[in-house]
Amino acid sequence: MPLRSSRAAGPWGRLLPLPPPSLLLLLALAACAARASEITFELPDNAKQCFYEEIAQGTKCTLEFQVITGGHYDVDCRLEDPDGIVLYKEMKKQYDSFTFTASRNGTYKFCFSNEFSTFTHKTVYFDFQVGEDPPLFPSENRVTALTQMESACVSIHEALKSVIDYQTHFRLREAQGRSRAEDLNTRVAYWSIGEAIILLVVSIGQVFLLKSFFSDKRTTTTRVGS
Repeated sequence: MPLRSSRAAGPWGRLLPLPPPSLLLLLALAACAARASEITFELPDNAKQCFYEEIAQGTKCTLEFQVITGGHYDVDCRLEDPDGIVLYKEMKKQYDSFTFTASRNGTYKFCFSNEFSTFTHKTVYFDFQVGEDPPLFPSENRVTALTQMESACVSIHEALKSVIDYQTHFRLREAQGRSRAEDLNTRVAYWSIGEAIILLVVSIGQVFLLKSFFSDKRTTTTRVGS
């Protein structure tokens, strides 16, 4: 069952021979068979968003998340099993990864909370993987050795998974770095405007002060008696 939300909402060292179209199709189908959900969503201030996933008993799952933009780049995360037992709970976490094995069949729930923040919106990315990738070939785990073509396909498949993982993390770092740079640029702009206003006020004050030193002071004399 696909993921539901509570709101709408290594490089190769050498060149390998190109597999025939049938093996390429098998490689693509095997990659699509893996159950994984990668979502980037906006989490408003004082808000909480939950996601649900049907998981079979004994399935190994991994939850990885990271806050990309907003405030101190932190969020609360909580994972519960079908009985409501808390499997994972972290407060004000910037990023983390948690792996568990489902103890029973049912709907597992994990929530991200920004209820502790009053004004700051957050952008959260998470990757929820259910189960392990199926073998590329039905007889991949056989005792006999794989053929040269099968070994090449397995190597390409593992390399592609590594490349996708690296690209994802690099995109997250780039987005987070851009957000920090824009925030720093905004602060510098506001500070510069404040300094300019202060400099203008001080300059005007100095002009009036110097003017008062050179202004003529009229004295009034009063005669005593007549």
